[in-house]
Amino acid sequence: MAEMQYEFRKRMLEVHKKNRRVEKALSAGQIAITSEWTIVFPRENEFLTRVARDLWDYFLVSMNLCVKLSDTCPADKYITYTVDPTMKEHAYAVETKKTSVCLSGQTERAAAQASYLLEDLMNFEESPYLSMGRQEREPRYRTRMVHSGFSLDIFPNEHLSAIAHQGFTAILLFTRAKDETSYGHTDFNDIIRRAADYGLDTYAYSYMVSEKHPDDEGAEEYYDSLYGELFRRCPGLKGVTLVGESVEFPSKDERTTGLVGAKANAAAYPDRATRPPRPGWFPCRDYPDWLNLVKKVIRRVQPAADIVFWTYNWSNRPRDVRLELIENLPTDISLEATFEMSQSAVIDGVPGKATDYTLFLTGAGEYFTSEAEVAGRRGIPLYSMTNTAGLTWDVGTVPYEPAPYQWLKRFEAVNEAHDKYGLVGLMECHHYGVYPSFISELAKAMFTEKNPDGEEIIDRFIVRDWGREHLDAVRASYRDFGNAISKMITTGEDQYGPMRIGPSYPIVLYHHKKLVIPFGKHAMHGQNAICFPNYTYPFYRDGMYEKCQGESRLYKEASVLLINGAKRLTELLPRVHEGKRDEARRIAGIAEFMGRAVLTTHHVKEAYFRKYALLTDEDVDFGATLDELSEIFRAEIENAKATVPLVEFDSRLGYEPSMDYMCHREALEWKIKLQTEILEEEIAALRADGTVKNRDRTHFPRDMWVTY
Repeated sequence: MAEMQYEFRKRMLEVHKKNRRVEKALSAGQIAITSEWTIVFPRENEFLTRVARDLWDYFLVSMNLCVKLSDTCPADKYITYTVDPTMKEHAYAVETKKTSVCLSGQTERAAAQASYLLEDLMNFEESPYLSMGRQEREPRYRTRMVHSGFSLDIFPNEHLSAIAHQGFTAILLFTRAKDETSYGHTDFNDIIRRAADYGLDTYAYSYMVSEKHPDDEGAEEYYDSLYGELFRRCPGLKGVTLVGESVEFPSKDERTTGLVGAKANAAAYPDRATRPPRPGWFPCRDYPDWLNLVKKVIRRVQPAADIVFWTYNWSNRPRDVRLELIENLPTDISLEATFEMSQSAVIDGVPGKATDYTLFLTGAGEYFTSEAEVAGRRGIPLYSMTNTAGLTWDVGTVPYEPAPYQWLKRFEAVNEAHDKYGLVGLMECHHYGVYPSFISELAKAMFTEKNPDGEEIIDRFIVRDWGREHLDAVRASYRDFGNAISKMITTGEDQYGPMRIGPSYPIVLYHHKKLVIPFGKHAMHGQNAICFPNYTYPFYRDGMYEKCQGESRLYKEASVLLINGAKRLTELLPRVHEGKRDEARRIAGIAEFMGRAVLTTHHVKEAYFRKYALLTDEDVDFGATLDELSEIFRAEIENAKATVPLVEFDSRLGYEPSMDYMCHREALEWKIKLQTEILEEEIAALRADGTVKNRDRTHFPRDMWVTY
């Protein structure tokens, strides 16, 4: 039976997976938790009392076991909570003896993580069995921030609980004003309070555009009315994240337009080719002045507020220009630099660049390392946008990318940056949010275990989720998924095109220049806002035609790896334990959806070559090229049809919180109808005419970015 739209949220409200228990014998050195055991909650500590109740629920739901819950400790067979300030910062431990289990942490929040670690250990065991001894964890990062994956800026208690179970420490709220997010009015203080109930801090991600320069008359009063007022009315906020495109101010740096807002810039500089960058997209010399003023009005209200300054928007600016700014920043804020962004590489002979969040490159880029070195020397706390919650913009409408071996490389590189540059904080997703998965669980293990063996940890997840008998087969598919992602050189054209939404992305020729992709009416990013349907590629630039050819080849190879790897997983399903089968099928479905999104991108590029040739190549074989186009359209129609059962089974596929649904059944049917019309009508008309009419008026932009 097909899932209804948004039904995936029901699954997201299940903090503890049902019926994990497998009946088996105890191993040597293990104890069994039975109904005779008691969870002892500290009545004087309301927070840990909630944590104890959560653990009681875990035993009931996941292990089919009803243990006792009391504020009185029996003589034996008990689980207790302890706060031990002498432990290392944020550290926690599970100590198991024959008749007792002690869950300890350096703080009460750390003690809660010990409780969640206890759950993790039993989930791997698939029984309420524990090995005697002490399991310790020391989180490397003081801050791990995520957005909501349930819906934009919506945080049900169960989602908050799941976020805490995954080891994250903070949530982010898109903030246009106090109690106003991109979706409208929201009770910030209610979210802040409920997040704290689950051991999570709350950061404001500022969308408050700045209209005054810090030197302007009344600037302090103006910024106090924005940021000072926000912290006065939301005293529980932990901090604020500030990124150029969202908070740009009228800079006096002569290298910029000095203007705020796209319309103002377009009016003042109508020639886009010669237009200077906007202040939000350039490391202006007066950002330190702006930051100091914002810091002043915030810290007057909340002295401990964490002010995070993110340099995302000028990652591709010259090194010396970027570092000049870092050298002059105040040192009592936090600096955030995106991990892999703007890094170039050659993949199988094809040049590529991390234009936006991607996993095809896993290590730290030069932009990050150059700023990290300066921050470390100056003593500025270092944060990074790492996407380590499990998703990037490589494929925009999946919940996570089930490629653990590729993620493992990223996690190891992030830990290396912690050791080398003092990385202390992570932003782990953007507005696509966090969807708890075995990838986010892998991140938690890699970021907390001492000297973790990543491949051994991946094996634990495979055995838990698929069964030990399928270990080798699942390993092989997971490796293929990672190899596929390493071939997906997602350019801006692809990330803001077919890879943004997947197989519902249309292939168009010449008659659909004002096409609007179907979108959710409540979407923050609707009406082609961050997905451009009229695909174009800058062939007029040297080497770009050949580069696109190489990308198309790699995308085809990647699609085969993903689709075939998913098929092999699907063939395992009848032999997978019934209790694991549903989730296993979803993992396979995500991978196949990714493969079909990649195949769409291959088809879009191949069609674009022919579309371009029909307009520009005087010696083109018109009929043969139309035959090739027809074959591409037919193949893409079949690809879209094959995607329908995937999105019907899993309602999270095709959805992204800021875009809503962009690749559900309705969008795919719209795309199939459109492709059929172009195939049967527009291509037929071109064939009859033997030429493209009105060439001088045909909409064929040189650059995707000047079209919208």
